[in-house]
Amino acid sequence: MKTLLLFSTRDGQTHKIARHIAGILEARGKTCELVDLHQCREPDWANVECVVIGASIRYGHFHKSLSRFVNTYAQQLKALPGALFTVNLVARKPEKQTPDTNSYTRKFLEASPWQPQLCQVFAGALRYPHYTWYDRMMIRLIMKMTGGETDVHKEVEYTDWQAVAGFAQKIAQLPGKMT
Repeated sequence: MKTLLLFSTRDGQTHKIARHIAGILEARGKTCELVDLHQCREPDWANVECVVIGASIRYGHFHKSLSRFVNTYAQQLKALPGALFTVNLVARKPEKQTPDTNSYTRKFLEASPWQPQLCQVFAGALRYPHYTWYDRMMIRLIMKMTGGETDVHKEVEYTDWQAVAGFAQKIAQLPGKMT
């Protein structure tokens, strides 16, 4: 049996967080499979004991692969212990780091047929040099409006790795497969 860690990432930070969680779970004796949600086929549900989904938010939206997966496999997800983590730059502000205070995560959960047992919001990373010209300018404008970093030559990682580790520990304590 394995923990299925699905991730939807745009610039790699969500994948990095998923790998970190997998490393902690594997250190606790769990078997993990990391799968890119954008290229995901139907999992072998018989071998899955827990599902963790990580998804990034860009311009206020999750990638469509998140909703497509959750809606397609809602019945299977409901039968398993599960966790969701979302990643966005808004969460660099402490008051936006919970599912209740992060409007993107809250709206997703309100509309989702899947309600995971655990949910966490993490701040992502700002990687101006890696963005296309358009994304660099749009993200810079958003950051200026919200009091964030605007130097387009900088990269800033806002992720709180201790919070990620704490979340991974909670995932490790989830009960086994539900019947």
